[in-house]
Amino acid sequence: MLSEDKVSHLSHVILLAVKNSPLVQVKTEDGRILKEIKRVLASELGQEQDIDRKVRAKLGSYSRGIVEGSPEWEVLYRKTFEEESRKHVK
Repeated sequence: MLSEDKVSHLSHVILLAVKNSPLVQVKTEDGRILKEIKRVLASELGQEQDIDRKVRAKLGSYSRGIVEGSPEWEVLYRKTFEEESRKHVK
């Protein structure tokens, strides 16, 4: 999870990149744009946390205990996380 400071910093970096893009013409005040960027980031981070919980529960339900942090666990976690992520694509 990102702290509020990190989300704010990331929002400002995104806004700066958008404003500097020759393909985008910004016609709204920065505050409204930052608020929307933060809302989207929060939504995406929340979805990622939900997927993480599901993946950990799934891995924890295996009959043979897989030690968290082990190479096997890392591979299974990454694979399962990708599968769950595909289910949540908008």
